[in-house]
Amino acid sequence: MSARFVTTLRARATPLRLVPDDAAPMWTLRVQSAEAWDAVRVEVLPTTLVREIKRAAMTSLLPDIDALDAYVVKIGGFEVQDEGLAVERAGALDGSTLLIMARRRRPVR
Repeated sequence: MSARFVTTLRARATPLRLVPDDAAPMWTLRVQSAEAWDAVRVEVLPTTLVREIKRAAMTSLLPDIDALDAYVVKIGGFEVQDEGLAVERAGALDGSTLLIMARRRRPVR
């Protein structure tokens, strides 16, 4: 996957930038929220922690949610067990999609 492909998918126009202006190499990730039915592009370094990406994306996508621990991050369908890992060590690549979803399934009424 390339960063170019991620930018063509439906996501908010302005990316979240979690890197300094002179940073290289920079990755572009797509972070999607199942609850908000929305996505945002996030520019990070491969060494950026999954926890930092989750916090920034949730602030943008789910601003009313305070309990970050009630949500999990998935990469390639698998839950990231340790959000203190760098995104590269967690299994993501430049252009990956991270899915944020509620830890517990809620009943539909």
